Amino acid sequence: MTVLPQRYKGESKREKVEQMFDSIATRYDLLNRVLSGGIDKSWRKKAINQLLPIKPQSILDIATGTADLALEAVRLNPAQITGVDISAGMLEIGREKIKAKQLSELITLQQADSEKLPFGDNSFDAITVAFGVRNFEHLEIGLGEMLRVLKPGGMVVILEFSQPTKFPIKQGYNFYSKYILPGIGQLISKERSAYEYLPESVSAFPFGEKFRGILQNVGYTDTKCIPLTFGIASIYTGRKK
Repeated sequence: MTVLPQRYKGESKREKVEQMFDSIATRYDLLNRVLSGGIDKSWRKKAINQLLPIKPQSILDIATGTADLALEAVRLNPAQITGVDISAGMLEIGREKIKAKQLSELITLQQADSEKLPFGDNSFDAITVAFGVRNFEHLEIGLGEMLRVLKPGGMVVILEFSQPTKFPIKQGYNFYSKYILPGIGQLISKERSAYEYLPESVSAFPFGEKFRGILQNVGYTDTKCIPLTFGIASIYTGRKK
């Protein structure tokens, strides 16, 4: 289970993560652009590119947030994209963005828990997650639910923060995450603790080969890990037999 800042302890991680993201929903997109220098856009494009060979018609975007990854997936020309998230505030922003692009018939968003997905077995050709799996209260259960609703032969693509391991990127990234990022987060969103949570959750997450091993243990096959930008983030892929 990922570490939570003190103010978010005492109840379930799911409830606290929901509360935290509701509190920063209106500033979330701006913060992403500022804190990443806009590079998160290229990460999402690379993640969606992993699905080009299978041409999925039905896509489920877990922890969709404000629907950035779901909107990026439109260029795959699927028949339907479904986004789910536990934060009603984030989903409200996502629906506004989808409506503005006149994509409401293609992309539907609904509030749902990643550990209790409201879909039948073998429902989707592809499942995507961007910066969401480290927020799962029980990682293996959430990954298992994703596998359950994925069709045989389908692909999962997970984009998640990881940790640089080489000098001096590792040291610079750790300093930025611990001392700079929370201050910028507080300045823009007035919620410093939400951005103290980010480096804490990243440091607690089993990234790289460890996470690839977890995917395999859950039941995914043909798993891969693709590091991005000196290891600051990684793309993980897997298939269902």
